[in-house]
Amino acid sequence: MPRIDRYILSQMLTLFGFFALVLVSVYWINRAVSLFDDLLSDGQTALVVLEFTALTLPIVISVVLPVAAFTASAYGTNRLTGESELVAMQAAGLSPWRLARPVLVFGVFVGMLVAVLVHGLVPMARTRLAERQTEIAENVTAQFLRPGEFQYPAEGVTLFIRETASDGRLLDLFIEDARNPDDQTVYTSEEALVVRTETGPVLVLLRGMSQNLQWQHGQRRLSVTRFSEFSYDIGAMFAARDRRGRDLREYSTWRLLDPDQELLNATGGTAGEARREAHERIAQPLLSPIAAMIGFAVLLIGGFSRFGVWRQVIWAILLLILVQFLTNAAADQVGRDPGMWPLLYVPAAIGAMICLVLLWLAARPRPLRRRWRREKPA
Repeated sequence: MPRIDRYILSQMLTLFGFFALVLVSVYWINRAVSLFDDLLSDGQTALVVLEFTALTLPIVISVVLPVAAFTASAYGTNRLTGESELVAMQAAGLSPWRLARPVLVFGVFVGMLVAVLVHGLVPMARTRLAERQTEIAENVTAQFLRPGEFQYPAEGVTLFIRETASDGRLLDLFIEDARNPDDQTVYTSEEALVVRTETGPVLVLLRGMSQNLQWQHGQRRLSVTRFSEFSYDIGAMFAARDRRGRDLREYSTWRLLDPDQELLNATGGTAGEARREAHERIAQPLLSPIAAMIGFAVLLIGGFSRFGVWRQVIWAILLLILVQFLTNAAADQVGRDPGMWPLLYVPAAIGAMICLVLLWLAARPRPLRRRWRREKPA
């Protein structure tokens, strides 16, 4: 790589590291604050909060890196222009197309980082985060099984345990389930056991009775049932557990491109939805070089000006917003019809065309344009 390319690339990478660190820190702190409140309110320790915030870090970085690439490209181009370095390079015969080469390399490098995140680290982090959320949900369930006090694990549910035996049995348990005013049930039992199952914790009531009060045809009907053993899903009382199964975003891209029946059964999704998720991951890294090139090409059009480049910066931001708007619109359309997944690559194609047009405008000889305006008849 020529020395000029290495110099421009080093400038972009230095600024990119700074802006990425700042943006990731701000975004991550906002996420961490919300997690801090939620987890501490559930009685979790600071180590659990730190683990959850660390698991969300790859997701945050994958979102922030394209914005950091755009910011570094625009700021670096502005600084090179303000210090007349780009002017000297152009005076030496380097065209905008030639100057754009190290910026494109920089954008591709950022895109590769985003690809590693969205195809590898982010699915792994989501899988581990889902596992930890399940464990936390069971721990939150267990913390409500405290003897000697009335507890309210969910709205309309009252739980009371007289005593906990040394072997883990719950003695003299009372549960009132009044979540449905027209169908209320009271459970009492002499003993109860907490059993862990694949679907969550289950409370096994031993030697008890259930009293069900229903409204039927404008009248109240009370039915009493005695049982020797009865299973009550206490996991249903807690909103912490997601019962829709695994998330498509937890699987690798290769499995999503060719989903098998096991994956579809585990997630409850369709083959089209799985392929849509895979193509969204493939298209996401393409926006990084486009963002970097937009920040460079728009500022290159304006050239050197003692009045600053605030107008070019505004236009660059507007073009980036346009590309992001097209990305969101394509994702919404594909979300409604997964078979239209090729639309996910259209914003990247439009962004590439915008960059080519901007570089073509920057390469046009300005003296000829000024002479054309002078010679144009009134």
